[in-house]
Amino acid sequence: MANAASGMAVNDDCKLKFLELKAKRTHRFIVFKIDEKLKQVIVEKVGEPMLGYEDFAASLPANECRYAIFDFDFVTEENCQKSKIFFIAWSPDTSRVRSKMLYASSKDRFKRELDGIQVELQATDPTEMGLDVIRGRAY
Repeated sequence: MANAASGMAVNDDCKLKFLELKAKRTHRFIVFKIDEKLKQVIVEKVGEPMLGYEDFAASLPANECRYAIFDFDFVTEENCQKSKIFFIAWSPDTSRVRSKMLYASSKDRFKRELDGIQVELQATDPTEMGLDVIRGRAY
């Protein structure tokens, strides 16, 4: 069984939803949470492809930690349609210390399960993962 040092187990649904986002583009974003009773990372919310960044940002709780994947579409200066898959470790200052430690210690193992992440962000408040930040990291 996983402990705090090795990170939480990862529910198979997490990998499945990530593959759907990456390969089939059936989701705009995925929000994951650690279920302390089950001792694993589970899918909390999935965003439809037509949803935007505002919907994604609104789906993150103001004072609880989460992991999130956001599929960001953009157009380059050469007028090419592109997309980048962002991994966001959401750890607001107002969340419990135990929760922050749990998410921090489980992050690397969880990320290894999701093959295809292109950009990683760590955010403690909404400005650290604002659309301007995401846009700047995408290019």
